Amino acid sequence: MTSVANGDEPISEFRDERVAPERVPPIVAELAAGAPIVLVWTNELGGRTYRIDLPDSTEFVKCCPDHPEFDLELEAAKLRWAGRYVTVPPVLGHGRDSVSSTWLHTRGIPGRTAIAPEWKALPEVAAHAIGTGLRTLHDRLPVEHCPWSWEVDVRGELIKDPQDRAALIAERPDTDLLVVCHGDACSPNTLIGPDGRFTGHVDFGSLGVADRWADLAIATYAIDWNFDPRYEDALLEAYGIDRDQERIDYYRRLWDAG
Repeated sequence: MTSVANGDEPISEFRDERVAPERVPPIVAELAAGAPIVLVWTNELGGRTYRIDLPDSTEFVKCCPDHPEFDLELEAAKLRWAGRYVTVPPVLGHGRDSVSSTWLHTRGIPGRTAIAPEWKALPEVAAHAIGTGLRTLHDRLPVEHCPWSWEVDVRGELIKDPQDRAALIAERPDTDLLVVCHGDACSPNTLIGPDGRFTGHVDFGSLGVADRWADLAIATYAIDWNFDPRYEDALLEAYGIDRDQERIDYYRRLWDAG
């Protein structure tokens, strides 16, 4: 869930409001089969995520219009792969319909987004959970078995301005450590349990192999958007790494350009 535009302006929004079946895409109403439906996330590209509150479980349906940023079939494949090593939402199904265009149906996992009100009120706890969660993700996902890339050359294809593309590819820093990156390490994509510990991650559409700073630069960037820049260092400390401002600046420029 990309959560900013131009590096400084939130464009996605955490929601928690119950909606009537007639106000959701038909596939959501069909999967809910009368169970309560809650809108939990919206973005400026028309994407919506709904929670279905079943008697003994919770499920989610992400509905997205056709757009280069959304490939829910690919995200389903990445979730299934990552789920062999870390805690991610299990995929229950995915497909296409005439209203939402594409949809992805998953089972919920424990925890609430790091930008839920209870964690917005405890920014240092949230920053620590995000950093710990990102380190766990990087440690557990095996680079040698990951079939996807999030490296600079691949991301350069998303940059529309040819001069920006050429400059950023030419200026890439040396790799610090290759890991399987989340690809959208914004605060909302870390889930936190009642004890303040991270419980898992969501939204794996951009997952792929890259330098760990491709994630760390954006995870700290998102602290600025969602909390306060003062808590960037708390995230890095929880991850277990010293600040590398050169790499942070570069990967933030790459993010903004793409």
